Amino acid sequence: MKIVSLALKLATFSAAALLIACNQHQSPQAETATGDDKVAAVAAETLSPAVTPRTASPEGARVFFISPADGDTVTNPVSIEFGIAGMSVVKAGNSQPDSGHHHLLVDTDLPDFGLPIPADEHHIHFGDGSTSTEITLAPGTHTLRMLLGDHLHIPHDSPIMSDPIIITVK
Repeated sequence: MKIVSLALKLATFSAAALLIACNQHQSPQAETATGDDKVAAVAAETLSPAVTPRTASPEGARVFFISPADGDTVTNPVSIEFGIAGMSVVKAGNSQPDSGHHHLLVDTDLPDFGLPIPADEHHIHFGDGSTSTEITLAPGTHTLRMLLGDHLHIPHDSPIMSDPIIITVK
């Protein structure tokens, strides 16, 4: 029982820390809480499906790579430009209708669509509303995919994602 409780606490802390680190919008309870109470308040918002349902996506919305193109051979730093149609790009925490922000998935499978998109070297967040970036990748072949997240970094319902592209870094 103690192991399960510890695992739940770690998962809760991880989800809350992700949102705090990404400067997410928080409820008044989370904004006025401090320390562990703040983490718990944000985690409760994050992990409760009743509080954070998936945001509906408009029909026909899509994200795509402007550059690089599938099959391109590139050098570091790799310049990437994101495209979007049928929605607006906004900063994380902004729950404006028909909007979201980009996440770049590098050499990884799609995440669980019911949870916030992880933040690590394979899931790069652009919660600041960026539509382009430069990244450094090891020489070799890499698979890239874009996934739009809502104001809480959760994929929309239906998910807005690009087709994967494969690039080679010299």
